[in-house]
Amino acid sequence: QVQLVESGGGLVQAGASLRLSCAASGRSFTTGRTFRSYAMGWFRQAPGKEREFVAAISRSGTNPLYADSVKGRFTISRDNSKNTMYLQMKSLKPEDTAVYICAADEAPIPEVASQEYWYDYWGQGTQVTVSS
Repeated sequence: QVQLVESGGGLVQAGASLRLSCAASGRSFTTGRTFRSYAMGWFRQAPGKEREFVAAISRSGTNPLYADSVKGRFTISRDNSKNTMYLQMKSLKPEDTAVYICAADEAPIPEVASQEYWYDYWGQGTQVTVSS
């Protein structure tokens, strides 16, 4: 089992920046499997809308993948030594308002994935609200 806890959300004005964190823990990390074993992703869900893909990163931290709506503004990264993934968000827009949720994929392939069905573990989310 893997537990994922997001943090860093908040209320900001349009144009501001935020950095979200996703800390991973769990029994899996004490039985030989490490954070590096999981590809990671960020998703978001706005009120009244379906959850959507935001960004994903491979186990080694290479090959980031972004939704078109955030490309050039958001940067995904991870620190495997800290069991933590990050999402740096810049030039935030009101349409970025959502609950941001991190997810972990334990399958060896694909290297990165945008589809929800690849992900096995999900956090509870952190609220990001961008005012105009």
